[in-house]
Amino acid sequence: MSRLFALAILCLLSISSGAQKVFDFNSTCQQAYLEITKLKLGVGQQLINEARSQNSNNLIPYLLEGYIDFFVLFFNEDPNEYKQRKNNFNLRLDAFDEGSETSPFYNYCRAITYIQRAAVEIKFGERLGAGLDFKKAFSLIKQNRRDFPGFMPNNMIYGPLQVVIGTVPKNYRWAANLFGLRGSISEGMNTMRTFLNSNDQYARLFQNEASFYYCYLKYYLENKPEEVFQFINSRKLDLVNNHLFTYLAANLGINNKQTDFARNVILRRNTSPEYLSTSVWDFEMGYAKLHHLEYQEAINYFERFIRSFKGRFYVKDVLQKISWAHYLLGNMPAAENARQRLLQRGNTDTDADKKAQKDAKSNQWPNVILLKARLLSDGGYHKEALSLLHGKSSASFSDPGHALEFDYRVARIYDDLGNDDAAITAYLAAIRLGENRKEYYAARAALQIGYIYEKRGNKAQAIAYFEKCIAMEDHEYKDSLDQRAKSGIARCKGQ
Repeated sequence: MSRLFALAILCLLSISSGAQKVFDFNSTCQQAYLEITKLKLGVGQQLINEARSQNSNNLIPYLLEGYIDFFVLFFNEDPNEYKQRKNNFNLRLDAFDEGSETSPFYNYCRAITYIQRAAVEIKFGERLGAGLDFKKAFSLIKQNRRDFPGFMPNNMIYGPLQVVIGTVPKNYRWAANLFGLRGSISEGMNTMRTFLNSNDQYARLFQNEASFYYCYLKYYLENKPEEVFQFINSRKLDLVNNHLFTYLAANLGINNKQTDFARNVILRRNTSPEYLSTSVWDFEMGYAKLHHLEYQEAINYFERFIRSFKGRFYVKDVLQKISWAHYLLGNMPAAENARQRLLQRGNTDTDADKKAQKDAKSNQWPNVILLKARLLSDGGYHKEALSLLHGKSSASFSDPGHALEFDYRVARIYDDLGNDDAAITAYLAAIRLGENRKEYYAARAALQIGYIYEKRGNKAQAIAYFEKCIAMEDHEYKDSLDQRAKSGIARCKGQ
């Protein structure tokens, strides 16, 4: 009898042991992760299914499916997809709770899930939920660093969180204080660099994701665009077969006025149906065409984006650009139609959409010469833009807003051409004309002067102009300009 009892106990222990949930980032899961972070989501899901068939108690497949949901929702913003996938985040958190707390992946997987959900919640207007999830993620990853200091993936998440928290604009500082969040740009970026240069097996595995974060942080918050593109080249990021990198390069190329580069990146990407289907390519190509003054082609790309995109971010901005293109073609009925659509669609969660809404409500149209010069300048065609403004001055424009824009536009062109002294002179003129107006030109002029002095190593002067940017109130792009100015101050102070 005792032998039978002992055998029964052994059987129960065996069953219990067999049912133990584990975090096994095995070779199949690693390959799935690599495919997913190329945006080859279908291939990634097939590998996830294979990993589950190998071990149904492995929890890493849940983590990987979280990436799929995140990419689908973040890039496409489809409300119907959100309804279907929203609860998956809760199911994953419940699944991770079944894992062992002695594994470094226990809190890491939960932190990643909270970050993914927070980013998606922002896209769908659930800002309070996003703030709470963001705090949970930060707390979990800090705890994981204490519990498992040698677990390198912690740094891939902790670094970016530190940087972002360290640059929260003044209007949102209350939220950071409420949640008890403290950050540091310098510490966060150093953490990221350490991770990227590590030979740790997980640091090598997570290079795609870490490189994506690093480039955006370096571009926007360290203000080092040249180093971003050097990084892309030196690391030989695959801009053809990895669509995450394709998007990174194209998007930053457009924002950095490298229109020809961005257009070529988009056109040369692998167009296999294995990749995530998304309208972001039409969005970026629309800008590439518009900045080259190819109005009808820009309209075609932007309209295709509007037809297929289910979200609300940047919809007003795109419809404004459609209206501009029609306006510059001389088709005022079409321009007015696009403006009316703008007033009815999208939201004003982004500064660009707020600006588009405000401009549409004003019922005024831009000065043609200034608008063309702006588009060419935004595309990196600085000499062509300057030639349009040749022989003119702010006195050439009777409208005070146009006079202000002229000084600012000339300053930006000189700045981009590397003529710093001429740029500063024109920026100061823009500040004098605009610091008490609601246009963003004066605040952006102060920010740009700060960048020039920072580049020269004159940190005291740089800080003074960054602070001047922040001190200007009630203007367009207030939040984003303040964040950039705050980042500049932190860099100059070594924080």
